[in-house]
Amino acid sequence: MRPLDSVTSKQRVAYGLAFFVLFVALWSWATFGGHVSKTFLANPLTMVQEGYDLLVKQGFVFDIGMTIWRVVGGFALAAIIAVPLGVLMGAYKPIEAFLEPFVSFARYLPASAFIPLLILWAGIGELQKLLVIFIGSVFQVILMVAVTVGATRRDLVEAAYTLGASDRGIIRRVLLPSSAPEIAEILRLVLGWAWTYVIVAELIGSSSGIGHMITDSQALLNTGQIIFGIIVIGLIGLLSDFMFKAFNAWLFPWRLA
Repeated sequence: MRPLDSVTSKQRVAYGLAFFVLFVALWSWATFGGHVSKTFLANPLTMVQEGYDLLVKQGFVFDIGMTIWRVVGGFALAAIIAVPLGVLMGAYKPIEAFLEPFVSFARYLPASAFIPLLILWAGIGELQKLLVIFIGSVFQVILMVAVTVGATRRDLVEAAYTLGASDRGIIRRVLLPSSAPEIAEILRLVLGWAWTYVIVAELIGSSSGIGHMITDSQALLNTGQIIFGIIVIGLIGLLSDFMFKAFNAWLFPWRLA
């Protein structure tokens, strides 16, 4: 290995699979070998059996669907509001000066801290869970988009003005095309954070979802189901990440040129 040397696609897949194989091997050694009590950590075989029981007998597919809906709904609501605000902050410095102090303050507030208030304001229904994801995502996206738009090359802006572009044309024809690939990448990253918020939202006052299943399994000391739920979250997140990457590559091919 040499610093910054690239690897082929096959090598990347092989290295990634090797890590998971090593992880499962260490897990099996710790559990089947009796080094960790099954009360605290189920072995891989038990986890698979519990997962099959969840999917076939306990309707876990519905819980997965509910969690996915909450993530997509809350994240989409955050993106619809955050991206335009971020573009305006990046393009117009007075708007940035007006909003940035509050956005910078708000993005450090943990979304879980709002759950008691949101339960009072919105009840324990779907709106409360969507708002948790919204609060956890929107301020991050606003600030990251503003920084990306504000970092657009000045020579491109000046060239557009020289050619007679209006202020609105600068945003539409220079700032947005230049920043769009990075904005899409920001959305991909924050979508991963949204998955952490939805589980927190489902741990309290929920009757469905992966987080609800994990809470019920904790009460029964069923670590096999807990681990299976965690793995399902990771697999869905990994799949959504790959899909987002592929969509971004198709939508912005010049970024890879």
